[in-house]
Amino acid sequence: MCRVLAYIGPEIPLGKLLLEPENSLVNQSLDPELHPHLQLAGWGFGVWSGHLLKTEEPLLYHRPKAAFYDDNAPGVIPSLQAHTLLAHVRASGYDSGVVQTDENCHPFSFDGTPWIMAQNGALPNWRLLQRELLPHCQDRYLKQMRGTTDTEFLYVLLLSLLEGDSDAEVQAGFERMLEVVVEAMGRLDLAALTKLKIALAAPGRIIGVNYGCGRDGETDPAGDWKALRPGAGGEGDMALSMLLEPMYLLMGRNFEDHEGTYEVDACPEDQATLAIFASEPLTDEGEDWLEIGFGEMVSLRRVEGTVEKTVTKLRV
Repeated sequence: MCRVLAYIGPEIPLGKLLLEPENSLVNQSLDPELHPHLQLAGWGFGVWSGHLLKTEEPLLYHRPKAAFYDDNAPGVIPSLQAHTLLAHVRASGYDSGVVQTDENCHPFSFDGTPWIMAQNGALPNWRLLQRELLPHCQDRYLKQMRGTTDTEFLYVLLLSLLEGDSDAEVQAGFERMLEVVVEAMGRLDLAALTKLKIALAAPGRIIGVNYGCGRDGETDPAGDWKALRPGAGGEGDMALSMLLEPMYLLMGRNFEDHEGTYEVDACPEDQATLAIFASEPLTDEGEDWLEIGFGEMVSLRRVEGTVEKTVTKLRV
């Protein structure tokens, strides 16, 4: 499946996040730890930096080819640094119908909102579900759609449902989005397992959501994601396992002191100066990573040099 990486913290060279670690996001596209498939359908990132001419707007980079084949990355990325990053590598089935273009690479960014968005997931039957979901979408966002992906449509839907940008208002928007999606599935008899592991980023902020619904549209599917992983005999439920598995968060200090890794210095949580939100643990010490479980939202905000964290249970 797709991979997501988000960072907030002190300004650091972008290469330290995207290129230099042995299990960097670029390398994950070739050898993801938790999933056996290559990410061949493109990649991209959005960053904010005090060293850019437009400090309040994200600098966006998209390339519709496998990240490990991107010959532009080694020339562009080492010239950049950032205090906020959202990056993504896109997976797709081996299907000639998959459209590989810049417009379909995450993260997505529209005018009129501080948020950019990427996700590791999918909304099955989204083109049919649009019949029920379009009335919830605002024209100012619909007219900015440029690609053909379910994620960009979900971005339109979420932005249309937001009543503000506070943590509580964003949580309410996510809760309402899943509600209207499940209602649409029911009306059209299109219930399907839906994995929505979504990351939003704005300057100095990250919001990560890990939710979705099961095959019958239930928003509280049960199971142990590790036990559901197919074993040597092939028994298990890979799709349900991937729905229920966590997202991961690392907080600490002094990332720049650990060359070629995603390691940080451990510290009390209220003294952390940086946070990394990712699809999988990115260090050998996986126990250092906080799990954001299914049905949870994490909000990260950098205030006066330290990162404030709030984890809440979504009411869906």
